[in-house]
Parts: sequence; C-alpha cells; structure tokens
Amino acid sequence: MRYQFYTADVFTNCIFGGNPLAVFPKAEGLNTKQMQQVAREFNLSETVFVFPPETSQATRRLRIFTPATELPFAGHPTVGTAYVLSAIGEIALSGEVTTVVFEEGVGAVPVKIRAEGEKTVYSELKAVQMPEFASESPPIAELASMLSLETSDLLDGENSPQAVSCGVPFLFIPLRDRAALGRAKLNRERWQQLLSDTWASSVYLFCYDPELRGSDLRARMFAPGLGIAEDPATGAAATALAGYLGIRNQLTDGTLKWVVEQGFEMGRPSILRVEADKENNQISEIRVGGASVLVSEGMMEIP
Repeated sequence: MRYQFYTADVFTNCIFGGNPLAVFPKAEGLNTKQMQQVAREFNLSETVFVFPPETSQATRRLRIFTPATELPFAGHPTVGTAYVLSAIGEIALSGEVTTVVFEEGVGAVPVKIRAEGEKTVYSELKAVQMPEFASESPPIAELASMLSLETSDLLDGENSPQAVSCGVPFLFIPLRDRAALGRAKLNRERWQQLLSDTWASSVYLFCYDPELRGSDLRARMFAPGLGIAEDPATGAAATALAGYLGIRNQLTDGTLKWVVEQGFEMGRPSILRVEADKENNQISEIRVGGASVLVSEGMMEIP
C-alpha cells in the first residue's frame, strides 16, 4: 500500500537545521516489522507512525522508531509530530494555545501547540515520567578514554557524570568547555566495553560554554545502541537533563529555565528550551519545546 509521509526539521526555525523527522500521519495497517523497515530506510534519528488513540482522553497514538529499535518516548518526535499534524490540518488549532495528548510507551504525553494566527510556531511537551537517577557511573578516566579526551577535559565533584532517565536513559557527562566538546570522538570499541550493556548506554555530553548569546549549555549526543551515531537535537535527553541540573540547583521552589544548543558540530544548529518546576526541593514538572519547519511530503510504497 501507499502511505503519505511528511518530513520536518525540529528544534529550529530554519530549513536544513535542527533534527530531521519523518511522520506518517495515517499509519493504520502497518505492523512493527514494516515500521522498523521504513525507519531504517529513512535512516533518520526517528520516524513516527501515527494511529488513532486507544482512549477517549488522547488525541493520537504514536509509535516511534530509530533505525535500530522502537522507543517508548522521544522528545523531538513528540514535539515535531505535534507541529506536523497541526501544520497539515490533521489537528485543529483552537486559538493561541492548543493542547493535545499523545499515547506513547511511557503513557499519555501532553503537548502544547502555540500558534500565531493560523500558523504553528512552537510546540512543547510535558514529561510524563519524572527523573530516575543511577547512583554510579564508570570512572572519569575510562569515560575520557572512550571519548578520546583527557581526564582533565571532564568535570568532577558536583558536576560528575550521572545517568538519568525520563523514559529513555542517558549518561550525562559534563565537559570543561566548548573546545573539549568539539574534540570529543566516541571510540566505539571502548563504548562497547564500557557502556553497551549498561542501563544508560546513550552518551550526552554538555558544557556550560555555549556559542550563542542567550544559550546556557552546548551539547552533543551519541547513541550507537539505538543506531544513532550522533543526534542533532535530543528532546528526551533534554528532558532528563532538567533532572540532572534541577537536583543540583539550590532553588527549592520555583521554575528553572535553560536554553540548550546542540547539533552545531554536525552543521545542524538546534535550540531546545527546557524548564523544570521545583516544589519543596523536588522536581514536580519538566517541559521541553522548540520551533519546527515543514520540509517535504511524499508517498511511500510499503509492501
């Protein structure tokens, strides 16, 4: 059968920036094997297949695939699909802010779509799962070797590496500066030995030395286990990053905000906006959002 698809660049307001995403707005009839084959054919970080919801409270059901596996949740597919469905008229806008709910593997994910006139300009997800933390991570020296860096390039102490998940686990590794971030090169053999069989095998590097005025952090993400050599913009990781940063911030009640730049080393500049609410020194809500642009549409023959 022939299925219509759209592609969008997510976490950017410029075409050919951000993280590319393929969306099949009407995927009824496709099975898991077919969807995995299609995701492998597109070879993007993620491809989304949209189905009718299974509950009356939800707007759509999403299944999200990397080239190698299905994910229970992912940020750029969630906000990107909200943008695509509203941009093509599959979701009707109701004023300046429209709230939709996507059924995903982690549960029902609320997404706010902001519009100017009849044009979608921003979409923002609210995390369903609050951060889950690992107590230990590999030694700094071994992580530095895996990243082809010196031990002094990695931060320690209060900023030591830690694995965090809001549905998808990532190992967060803070680096000294943007120069170290740019030099980082994942040694696949060392990664295989050190992280491939661990809870958080995906590696998220960041530094407090961004390039753009208005940004707070610069990041890169490597996920060989998911079939992603490097990701231009990682919403699920940004969600968990709010957990990593939030528990280290001394604010006990209020809202923390960060602007994260990612994908610059890949030539795909991306901007992710992250917020975390804290109540009684506990993280109570996390939101991640950004702009998107529609790139293409087409038909695919799927046997």
